[in-house]
Amino acid sequence: MKTRKVGIIGLGHVGAHVAYSLAIQGIAAELVLVDPKESKLAAEVQDLRDAILYCPHDVKINGGTYADLGDCDAIVNCIGDIDLVASGDRLDELTFTAAQVKGYIHKVMASGFNGFIVNITNPCDVITNILYRESGLPKGHVIGTGTGLDTSRLVSALSLQTGISPQSISAYMIGEHGASQMAAWSCVNFNGIPLSSLEHEDPKFAFDKPELQKRAIGGGWVTYSGKHCTEYGICSTAARMVRCIFNDEQRIMPASMLLDGEYGEKDVFVGVPVLLGKNGAERVLELPLTAEELANFHKCCDDVRKNIKTAEGIAAAECK
Repeated sequence: MKTRKVGIIGLGHVGAHVAYSLAIQGIAAELVLVDPKESKLAAEVQDLRDAILYCPHDVKINGGTYADLGDCDAIVNCIGDIDLVASGDRLDELTFTAAQVKGYIHKVMASGFNGFIVNITNPCDVITNILYRESGLPKGHVIGTGTGLDTSRLVSALSLQTGISPQSISAYMIGEHGASQMAAWSCVNFNGIPLSSLEHEDPKFAFDKPELQKRAIGGGWVTYSGKHCTEYGICSTAARMVRCIFNDEQRIMPASMLLDGEYGEKDVFVGVPVLLGKNGAERVLELPLTAEELANFHKCCDDVRKNIKTAEGIAAAECK
C-alpha cells in the first residue's frame, strides 16, 4: 500500500475533522472528499488546502464523486444528519442513514474500489453490517468505529479518578455502540495489574462501576448537548484505525466487527477487541468474560440483531 489515499464520504462535523486528522497526522498522502452539497464540499477542500503549508506533511486534497473513489486504499464513511439524534438515541438516524448508504455503496463499488471501509455513521453496528453485505468486500475489510470511542471515554474516567495515564490502562466497552453496551470490568488492568487486585488496597481504585459505565455510554450526549455535535474523539478513533491498517501496526483496539463464533455469536457486527494490521481486522480477540458479563454481551448482540431487522424492514418498504 503505497499511495495512502483515503476517501471520506460525508463532510459534516465528523467527516471534516476526520479529514483534518488524517492530514495533520500524515496518515494519508491524498484525500478525496465526497459530499452531496457542492458548496460544503468546495468549502472543506479550500479550507484543508489552506492548511497544508503549515502541516508537517504534504497532502493532496481533492473533491470528487463516488466514481473517484476507485483507487482509494480506504474509505471512511461519515454520512449522517446530526439533527436526527437530538433525542439522545442513535437509532433515530437509522431510516435516513440506511437509505443513504444503500443508495451509494453500489456506486462506490462500481468505481472499482477494493480497499478498506471504516464506518462511523450511526447506528454504527447496523450501518457497518449494511456496508459489508452490500459491498461484497472480504470479512475484516469493513469495520466500524463501534465501541472504540466509548472505550476511550471509559479509560478517560478511570484515568481521572486514579491519576494514572490512559496509556497505562487497559479496559474495554463492548457490544452495541449504543445504550446496551457494557464495560468488561473483569478484564480491566493497569499495565498488567488486574483491577480486582487493586480495588481493595487503594480507595482510588474503588470505582462506582455502574456510574462509570453510564458515563462512558452517555459521554457523547454530554458533548452533543453543549456543542450540538461530537468531533475530536470520534475523528481520532477513525484516524487511528486507518493508521493501524496503513502501517500494519498489529494493534489491538475496539471496533465493530463481524463475529463468526467468537463469544458464542455469529453473523452480527458488535464492538469487540480486534487486531488491526495490513489486512484490516485480522482477528477478533476474545476477552475472558465472567458468566454474567457474557450473558450481558449476548443481550447486546440480540439488540443489534433487532436493529438490523428494523433496517431490513425499512429497505423492504422503500422497494415497494
